[in-house]
Amino acid sequence: MRIHVSRTGGFAGIDRHAEIDTAGRPDAHEWHALAEKAVAAGRGTPPIGVPDGFSYTITVDGRTVYCADPRLTDEQRKLITRVLKEGA
Repeated sequence: MRIHVSRTGGFAGIDRHAEIDTAGRPDAHEWHALAEKAVAAGRGTPPIGVPDGFSYTITVDGRTVYCADPRLTDEQRKLITRVLKEGA
């Protein structure tokens, strides 16, 4: 499974992008479960965020959803944090 996260916006306006490929990872099942929940709660179109807030694009195996601060689910926040940290 390929998981790609893009973060845009924020006070400084610095974009970040990262990707994780779960193939061969011993924790792949955890990534899959987290990604499925995060994508299920996403939107098909970019939501209206808050001033200086972050907007996110999450793509899992070709399926793209959108979300924005401050209305992230716990799963979305966890997935975004993990991908941006490990996929940097």
